[in-house]
Amino acid sequence: MSIATKRGDDGTTALLFNKRVPKTHPRVMTYGQIDELTSAIGLCRAHSDQPAAKELLLSVQKQLINFMGELATDDADQARYLEKYGEQAISSAMIDRLTEWVNEKEKDIQFSGWSFPGDTVADAFFDSARTTCRRSERGVVALKESGAQVRPELIQYLNRLADLLWLMGREHA
Repeated sequence: MSIATKRGDDGTTALLFNKRVPKTHPRVMTYGQIDELTSAIGLCRAHSDQPAAKELLLSVQKQLINFMGELATDDADQARYLEKYGEQAISSAMIDRLTEWVNEKEKDIQFSGWSFPGDTVADAFFDSARTTCRRSERGVVALKESGAQVRPELIQYLNRLADLLWLMGREHA
């Protein structure tokens, strides 16, 4: 089996459950932003010298894979997606865990005023990932505003994740 199926040569791609759409479809654009975020977090993980941070980031990357799956599902197939993959879907428990991590890090980090990325390579990558996360969040909100089905947990997750990435950037400065 080859990764080059050539089915996308006409400018279309398949959502889950085999619905073909243009590569410019709002769902494709939005899950593409989450894919960029996953890669940006990978750069953070590669440049972190903290084993606990690397573990946390890997768990987030795994959750973002499921996030993309939900976004890559047409409205007509959302119930089918949640029936099949619901245990892996972004949940309030995952958001609560992100919130716990934010709260834990806020206890240990002193900050005042604006921060400027670039004190270290790692903190620059974390700030880049944070801005990618915010762009992804705006994309998910735009998808929802376009009338697509988007569960509120998806927006909440990205909002919390951006806060966490900002704090982790300060940890790595």
